Amino acid sequence: MAWPILEEEHVSTPPVPLSIADLVDIPTRARIRAVELVGGLGLGYLGQVFSSGEILTVLLGSFVRPGIDRFVLSPSHYVTAMYAVAAELGLLDERLLETYGIDGSDLETIGSERTPVVDFTCGSLAQGLSVGIGYALANRIAGSDARTVVFGSDGEMEEGQTWEAAMFAAHHGLGDLTLVLDCNDSQVDGPVSSVTTVEPIVDKWRAFGWHALEVDGHDLAAIRSALDSDAASPRVVIARTTATAGLDTLAGLDDAHFIKIDAGLRGSLSDELAGRL
Repeated sequence: MAWPILEEEHVSTPPVPLSIADLVDIPTRARIRAVELVGGLGLGYLGQVFSSGEILTVLLGSFVRPGIDRFVLSPSHYVTAMYAVAAELGLLDERLLETYGIDGSDLETIGSERTPVVDFTCGSLAQGLSVGIGYALANRIAGSDARTVVFGSDGEMEEGQTWEAAMFAAHHGLGDLTLVLDCNDSQVDGPVSSVTTVEPIVDKWRAFGWHALEVDGHDLAAIRSALDSDAASPRVVIARTTATAGLDTLAGLDDAHFIKIDAGLRGSLSDELAGRL
């Protein structure tokens, strides 16, 4: 069955940003949704919602202003996490989740130019920051006070384009640009730290002229506080996370970047997550 292009009415705009207290259960509920989405296909990018659930919840639920700010999801394989969080926040019609991964659906397992909610997502990693800089410069030229938020991952710091973009943004003093990095030490080839040494991350970004802060990426309040920090230079929030979110069901798994999930694992994960609510 071919699904039509996403209709505008399926994407909503919440009336006001939500408080941290309103967001407490959203990451867990989003993870349950993601388990069902990936479980329905039998495999997929699941660890991303375990690591980024809180980050995306804060960004989409209380920081990014829909219709005003620009939001770039640099690693397109995080879209499953984004769909789940957006549906929980009421930003995306949850009925569309039924089309996830089906040929012709806008809810693809890896994002594309049709992906809803985000302004841009990249199939080739490390391009998102450059796109975000373009948005930020355009806002400056237009005299807009809109913010540009880029969600990125630690694996993207292995790419040279990231650092070229970092130099450019600092040189132009793009204070309305925020980069949030999901540092879960996970990528397709294994732990980031075993593939290429990217530490010390905070010191590197500061050396490139950025206002850099490091937080617990599973702490909603800490993430929001870092996003609210004032700086004339571009800001980067280095969110330390884990791709298994401390779940006992995944305790024996080295990495949850891309996993196969059968009915038994699907049920166990859903039950453990439900127990956290």
